[in-house]
Amino acid sequence: MSPDELGQLIAAGAAVSDQEVVTHALSRDVTLPHTASAAVPQGRTAVLITLDNGQDHARPTTLGVRGLGELNDALDAALARPDVAAIAITGKPFMLSAGADLTAFSRLTTRDQGLSIARIGHAVFDKLHSARVPTFAFINGLALGGGLEVTLHCDYRTVSAAAAGIALPECFLGLFPAWGGCYLLPNLIGADRAVTVIIENALSQNRMLTGPQAFELGIADAMFEGADFLERSLDWAGRVAAGEVIVERPEIDRGDAWDAAVTRGREFADQKVAGAAPGPYRALDLVAAAKTADRAAAFAAEDEGLADLLLMPELRASLYAFDLVRRRARKPAGAPDATLARPVTKVGIVGAGLMASQLAWLFVRRLQLPVVITDIDQERVDKGLASVRAEIDRQLSRGRLSADTANRLRGLVSGTTDLADFADCDFVVEAVFEELSVKRQVFADLEKHVAAGCVLATNTSSLSVSAMAAELEHPERAVGFHFFNPVAVLPLLEVVRGADTDDETLATAFAVAKDLKKNAVLVKDATGFVVNRLLLRLMGEINAAVDEGTPVLEADRALRPLGLPMSPFTLLQLVGPAVALHVAESLHEGFGDRFPVSTNLRTLVAAGRPGIYDWTPEGEPYVSPETQALLTVGHSPSTADQVRDRVLTALTEEIGLMLDEGVVAAPMDVDLCLILGAGWPFHLGGITPYLDHVGYSDRVLGRRLLPQGVASVPEAEVALSRPIPAR
Repeated sequence: MSPDELGQLIAAGAAVSDQEVVTHALSRDVTLPHTASAAVPQGRTAVLITLDNGQDHARPTTLGVRGLGELNDALDAALARPDVAAIAITGKPFMLSAGADLTAFSRLTTRDQGLSIARIGHAVFDKLHSARVPTFAFINGLALGGGLEVTLHCDYRTVSAAAAGIALPECFLGLFPAWGGCYLLPNLIGADRAVTVIIENALSQNRMLTGPQAFELGIADAMFEGADFLERSLDWAGRVAAGEVIVERPEIDRGDAWDAAVTRGREFADQKVAGAAPGPYRALDLVAAAKTADRAAAFAAEDEGLADLLLMPELRASLYAFDLVRRRARKPAGAPDATLARPVTKVGIVGAGLMASQLAWLFVRRLQLPVVITDIDQERVDKGLASVRAEIDRQLSRGRLSADTANRLRGLVSGTTDLADFADCDFVVEAVFEELSVKRQVFADLEKHVAAGCVLATNTSSLSVSAMAAELEHPERAVGFHFFNPVAVLPLLEVVRGADTDDETLATAFAVAKDLKKNAVLVKDATGFVVNRLLLRLMGEINAAVDEGTPVLEADRALRPLGLPMSPFTLLQLVGPAVALHVAESLHEGFGDRFPVSTNLRTLVAAGRPGIYDWTPEGEPYVSPETQALLTVGHSPSTADQVRDRVLTALTEEIGLMLDEGVVAAPMDVDLCLILGAGWPFHLGGITPYLDHVGYSDRVLGRRLLPQGVASVPEAEVALSRPIPAR
């Protein structure tokens, strides 16, 4: 691309980038150590370009069109100077760059706009490769997506041993590394390692690399400690420029190993998204082509691929989901003024079982406040304490806690069988058996001991908070505080406002959720709340299909084209049939025949089965003859398409009812709950963008769930990416 053409593309893009938080390319001259000579006794000059948006760490530096324009100008200015012997690029403290400005992607309305953004990035970054002087990247911290790709265009890279958040997360977001990553990374570290970074890490809940891991993989040529990282990187760069250090990289295997890595990546993508998200597959096509393609052809293919993806429904849904998690999850809709929150200095946990122990560990780790647990006898209390302390020891052994911190946390956790020891607690969570009468009694007993301002929170998954608090002297102190299992992994907290819950209690609950590093969503006190209500509606349709005669495996695989994190019966195995039955019965009692209770589910529970599946030594599920003999089935089997249709119809109906009932403030909260509480993928946007795109919203509700332009192209809906199954 000619300089004039690049300038025109940048100018055109900058004209519509008024919302961009510009990342500036700040240049300064530095003297390269070890480069002094008779001609240049003071040492040769390098230009150090620092990417900085002028804001603190809470606003990561991103690369939009105007920011790329500034980087382009900085590179041109440096390369025009005859005295410049090297160019280096780094970032503001602890951060190189978080990559492309994704908010700009969601505003694109034409394929040409997407093509332009791809071409601008390639053209600007490629100047680091084609420069007449050696170029260096100093990875001082976070380097994601385009932030890592800009370093791959440089000749040499150093990384801080303290750096974290190094990744190419694009496939997680429905994209692919489109500014050189799919070509440069496999040609730097080999296809096998590149597939790990681009596909496996990205699709494994966006796993990222540390500085030492990036160095071990060969992404960086040298690693230095964080305290003097920049100084040591400049010293190393000077040695390279002076010829004192020769960087040798291993020869890349371009034989069968390359093809095997791509095949492994496709199998992994199939396992994770089942073909539902096009980004990972486009990435793998590009990695496969990078085995023999030249640089220009590879970059042109990335340009075309990004332009194709940017208007697809799956990417629009991914960008919408990313924005939900980044923005809405941090500012919960309907939450009261945070200044109303009461201080919390001690926490109580009623129960000492698996869930209660997980909660105790979470509270003590995040809040670092005294936590007391209780149960009906000392043996159970001791078991719960042992579980928490074992987790502390595990984190210590992995280097995630210092010895001092581990000792302090152990000292903060205590156990008791006397609720009088809860007298000085400010926040108590009950995590006992899911039975309304039991939970009511726990609250009644607690109220005899705790102060009037103490919050009484329930971890109920489906029961009414209002009914639980109805007989309290201070029902305004009760609130739902529903965690999701595993507590340490899933970030959602459904905060449930009962009929009498006051603003102070609610504000305290949201403040505690924030301190726990959980994303809280305010929900109405309605049976099942959001996640369980939708998952049980889904599960009810799957169970009904099996009860009617659909083979178990056929019904279980019906939703595979959606790319969900696990199949319905695998989820049942994880949750446990007894828990699923209890929640199903609660929902049936609350909502009637929309939530039928499967006779076969009752039978599995009565037989003590852990689920419907047994597993082969290879990890494949099957229904054993013993389990099959327990099932009573009809003679009206459905096809996978028919099962999927009934599930999507039911989910659309239920979401419409939930919104009409005011269970959440908006469809966005439904999506946020499914993403954060059930791990539903970004390419679905949770669920409502998918239901809009494939036509279920219009067919079942007579309306879209989201406004046009939200998770879709603003002025016109893109052609459907998949047909609506026949009814």
